[in-house]
Amino acid sequence: MNGIYTFLLLILSNVFMTLAWYGHLKLQQTGTSSNWPLISVIIFSWLIAFFEYCCQVPANRIGFTGNGGPFSLVQLKVLQECISLVVFAIIAHIMFQHEGLHWNHFAAFLCIIGAVYFVFMK
Repeated sequence: MNGIYTFLLLILSNVFMTLAWYGHLKLQQTGTSSNWPLISVIIFSWLIAFFEYCCQVPANRIGFTGNGGPFSLVQLKVLQECISLVVFAIIAHIMFQHEGLHWNHFAAFLCIIGAVYFVFMK
């Protein structure tokens, strides 16, 4: 069960991370934050990133073998990066429809999936 909780928390964490890192760009496109000073954009992003950390830290603690979880430190990191790219691709497609994915993006994603395969090999 720790593996499933870790995976779900990492997904949720990456949703918040992607919104914190790139959501302000969508707000700027819509004119919502066009006149915000940079410090306001940073604070806004930090407020969203707080929820990322509220998911990321427990995911790592629950999932880490040193705490009884199923994943090594390297496995946690590679898994997180893979989830991050998938979540980013989905959110970017929804929020920024003019930013299409191309063949080389899919090739890069396949390389990341290959990294997950290799890191989980015994």
